[in-house]
Amino acid sequence: MIQPRTIFLARLAGLFLFLTSLAMLVQAGTISLSINALVHDRAALLVLVLFGLVGGLAMVLAHNVWSGGALPVIVTLIGWWLLLRNALLLFLPTNAVVALFDALYVEKLYYLFALTGLAIAIYLTYAGFRHRPHP
Repeated sequence: MIQPRTIFLARLAGLFLFLTSLAMLVQAGTISLSINALVHDRAALLVLVLFGLVGGLAMVLAHNVWSGGALPVIVTLIGWWLLLRNALLLFLPTNAVVALFDALYVEKLYYLFALTGLAIAIYLTYAGFRHRPHP
């Protein structure tokens, strides 16, 4: 049986990823430029990282489930990914963030990142809404 918290977080993360991935595909030029500008703007990146860190911590503290099927494990992995990614970005200096951005070929692999996010979003949204939360 899937926990209600897993269902809620799958729906939340799925819909969030769906909307953001779809926006990345529809507004590719604008969002790609914005991401590049954000990487070079330490103050703006700090604000985004702090919000992401709160989200990651909340997910890890509320849902650290490593069994029960693919859905709970994927939700847990997303929480840990948010936590670790944002903690890393919090401590890296701007030049290291830019180097990491370049090393991951974010600009060249932009559509791959967007489509990967969309695929995860579709799975999470489908799985989250397929299950009914049990009291």
